[in-house]
Amino acid sequence: MGNEFVHQPVMLAEAVEALRPRPGGRYVDATLGSGSDAEAILRASGPDGWLYGCDRDPAALEAARERLKEFTGRFEIRQGNFSKLAEWIGQRSCDGVLADLGVSSPQLDRPERGFSFQQDGPLDMRMDPSQTATAADLVNGLSEAELSRIFRELGDEPEARRIARVIVQERRRGQFERTGQLARLIERVTPRRGSRIHPATRVFQALRMATNEEVESLKSGLAAAWSVLRAGGRMAVISFHSVEDRIVKEFGREKVRDYTVRGEVDLPDFREPRAPEGKWVTRKPMTASEEELRSNPRARSAKLRVIERT
Repeated sequence: MGNEFVHQPVMLAEAVEALRPRPGGRYVDATLGSGSDAEAILRASGPDGWLYGCDRDPAALEAARERLKEFTGRFEIRQGNFSKLAEWIGQRSCDGVLADLGVSSPQLDRPERGFSFQQDGPLDMRMDPSQTATAADLVNGLSEAELSRIFRELGDEPEARRIARVIVQERRRGQFERTGQLARLIERVTPRRGSRIHPATRVFQALRMATNEEVESLKSGLAAAWSVLRAGGRMAVISFHSVEDRIVKEFGREKVRDYTVRGEVDLPDFREPRAPEGKWVTRKPMTASEEELRSNPRARSAKLRVIERT
């Protein structure tokens, strides 16, 4: 199975360079995948740099262990969500954290995982197969209002309400069980009409994020990653759509501010001075080069943001 999990990394050189790996340094790959990012960090921090890694997907971990064999004795990897990093990595003990968000190429390319509308498979979408709830459970169980909110907030889907209404109508005749079944319905409700983007793209993205509670995981994961960074350490995050990027950007803004806010509204009268906790290494997000885009079209929406702990 490990050999089947081959992931083409996005902005690998830029992300690793941003972390500035050095011999003896301690680093975290918070979304391990098949281990390509981890391999690059371990190689750049040789001969004695150390790496912690985690991923929800057991298939990814199996592939990563195989890939990182030559670095045995220099890493520790575990299955789990990176929101739990602080439970097994010491506070302020690491020099860099890398998080490559979103779904991996192998997950998309394997129909049995149910992430893609391009190949028919079970409507699953779980990154961790031991998790109970699937995408089918959401599609068949949530109310029209809840489905509409998910499609709108997590997928930026302009036809969220109409799609949700038709899903609820259709499921009275029978449960949704297959990706192809849902994709065909969405295409019927919102025809492509020459668009480059498949009509089901945003809905599938939203369902994947809701199934895996990605927004909640990202918010708690950024906090956990920050807690294990020592002064001068850097956190590099690669996001792939606006919801993720907004969360990362707002997290960075809060860390670089020279004040705290009393209450929930940021108004001058409620501000209290403080020393900033971090500084931006990238004032604007870095994007993939034209050369990378030619070989890996999935990198088109990637944004890399880097913040350093002060």
